[in-house]
Amino acid sequence: MSTHDAAAGAGAAVPDAARLGGYMRRHVADFEGEPRIRQVEGGQSNPTFIVDAGTRRFVLRRKPPGVLLQSAHAVDREYRVLKALQGSAVPVPRVRTLCEDADVLGSPFYLMDFVDGRILTDQTLPGMTPPQRRAHYDELNRVMAALHAVDHRAVGLAGFGREERYVERQIERWTRQYRDAQTRRIEAMEALSTWLPAQVPPQRDAGLVHGDFRLDNVVFHATEPRIVAVLDWELSTLGDPLADFAYHCLSWRIGLGVHHTLVGMDDAELTALGIPTEAEHVAAYCERSGRGTGGRIDHWAFYLVLNLFRLAAIQQGIARRALDGNAANSRAQAVAARVEATAEAGWAIARGH
Repeated sequence: MSTHDAAAGAGAAVPDAARLGGYMRRHVADFEGEPRIRQVEGGQSNPTFIVDAGTRRFVLRRKPPGVLLQSAHAVDREYRVLKALQGSAVPVPRVRTLCEDADVLGSPFYLMDFVDGRILTDQTLPGMTPPQRRAHYDELNRVMAALHAVDHRAVGLAGFGREERYVERQIERWTRQYRDAQTRRIEAMEALSTWLPAQVPPQRDAGLVHGDFRLDNVVFHATEPRIVAVLDWELSTLGDPLADFAYHCLSWRIGLGVHHTLVGMDDAELTALGIPTEAEHVAAYCERSGRGTGGRIDHWAFYLVLNLFRLAAIQQGIARRALDGNAANSRAQAVAARVEATAEAGWAIARGH
């Protein structure tokens, strides 16, 4: 699979090649030839395009067309964090240029190098041996711990977000965005919007968080269990690393991809496959990051519920954009059907089920 296929979005006109070529000749030092542009589909965020020119391949990410929710699709923030992490312990693509002038291509965009490798979209990692599966999951764990160890001030990300009250602000943000995109009443979302503010745990520390760190948002080396690029930084900010890690761990409870199907594998099945259980993955992260107590994270259920609520709000935004005709993926309508199921899964955990 091509590097960015799973992280790309569709639903916007392909950029004008002549205009893009003129811009790249002025702003990309080693650009040559005439750009050939193709749009790739698979994600729900910013429309993404592969740009081939001469012997080089680039990736262009731009804001979608139409009216967007406030603070959504911030390609300038993606560019800033990618630039800050160049050369760090967190592997990211090399960024080339940010264009905030919507007159160039119709909406702001940035360009980065294409990173070749594998994007994996099935948590069971079919075709691998148990040791290979365990090595891939251990690498996910290692890179996430490395991300949360980044000194955001030292890399130029001071002020990238407010460090205090991260969880409270997440609840406020996703409640607001859910309300802005709401198309019908969902009882589980109503219950969660009341339960979450009353259960907020104290925040231990703050750091750079990805916001969408999962198996299909990283690029693995072509043959090795080594991550060569972390993609899709649209939701990155400064905040509580434990909440960020809990979102990553939703992969033990839901499927990846457009539909975010609610699934679950029991520990015996995971062990047979060579995949760590959720508890083992949490313990490994605690050891690497120095967070948690005795290999466990306090208030773990809360962090899972928070992230299911957030995921439901994101899915609702996709559903609303589908209705408005500017969704970034042709299958966005299917996501709308998942909102209620996602919210109900969160409410079940909140009630201790």
